[in-house]
Amino acid sequence: MTDIRVPARKPARPFFSSGPCAKPPGWSPEKLATQSLGRSHRAKIGKARLGLCIDLMREVLQVPDTHRIGIVPGSDTGAVEMAMWTMLGARPVTTLAWESFGAGWVTDAAKQLKIDPTVIEAPYGELPDLTQVDWSNDVIFTWNGTTSGVCVPNGDWIAADREGLCIADATSAVFAQDIAWDKVDVLTFSWQKVLGGEGAHGVLILGPRAVERLESYTPAWPLPKVFRLMSKGALAEGVFKGETINTPSMLAVEDAIFALEWAKSVGGLEGMKARANANAAALDKIVQDRDWLGHLAVDPASRSNTSVCLTVEGADADFIKKFAGLLEAEDAAYDIAGYRDAPAGLRIWCGATVETADIEALGPWLDWAYASLKA
Repeated sequence: MTDIRVPARKPARPFFSSGPCAKPPGWSPEKLATQSLGRSHRAKIGKARLGLCIDLMREVLQVPDTHRIGIVPGSDTGAVEMAMWTMLGARPVTTLAWESFGAGWVTDAAKQLKIDPTVIEAPYGELPDLTQVDWSNDVIFTWNGTTSGVCVPNGDWIAADREGLCIADATSAVFAQDIAWDKVDVLTFSWQKVLGGEGAHGVLILGPRAVERLESYTPAWPLPKVFRLMSKGALAEGVFKGETINTPSMLAVEDAIFALEWAKSVGGLEGMKARANANAAALDKIVQDRDWLGHLAVDPASRSNTSVCLTVEGADADFIKKFAGLLEAEDAAYDIAGYRDAPAGLRIWCGATVETADIEALGPWLDWAYASLKA
């Protein structure tokens, strides 16, 4: 093993924010960030930091002023289900599924809300025929299939004159792929994916048509408190200004602020996309150089640049478990086994928080693990 180098690991980062923030005279950014910890999220300092986090997300993602951004409970799942429970039922619904999370939204629509959706599916590694989508329906889909490595190529297939809402789970697409904001009515994500942040909090972005739906339609089913976006017949605007529905972790908020300021320091959205593209290209070179590796997403046009899923020749679930275990034992790679519901294979994260040199250094380690198990 002397000819294989362990990929470099980045040092732990401080959670203090060093970027612009509203602060009293004499306060350093570090002190302001520290003072928000252990304080109420409803105190002035708490709401200011939540508001700053929202502003930074808007700036980095280039979200237009027409769209509202809210921090909500339950990670990306909570954000998607908040949209489904509050907006669906007014029109017929189409759900698209080509991996496990898309399949989960099908289950929500069909078995929980019981709205009998039209389901358009494709197997892992493939994208369904997007021309089949009827945009008189509300449409729910994953922009980037995290567990299959298959993403929509762009927003061109989304009808500009759609009658229904476009609801996109984009948790592993934002900060790495272009989002057609004029085509998206609802978009959700969470900080723990492309920002590499903490979990438990979701982000819900609403366009004008989604707000119109909320203000004109009341669903037939009960809504839990954490899903309620309306107050006294009007949109709860405070949710989109940092007045969260339930208590958030201010530590997670500070971590998100740090990550967003880091994103600005590497060139903002364009810099983040470039980093993810470079990582995906480095991994693709590793795949092309090995006849026992392949992409689960065969078509490069719909292949993710963040959650890249690979096939391993002759591998079953037990082989992949041992493969990932060997690499973890050597501190060479962590958690790279494919998702439990996906075909047996590897899943390599190539988002912007990863250094390209670390992706390049992974190749020899993959060779070693594969040869060790085959022997």
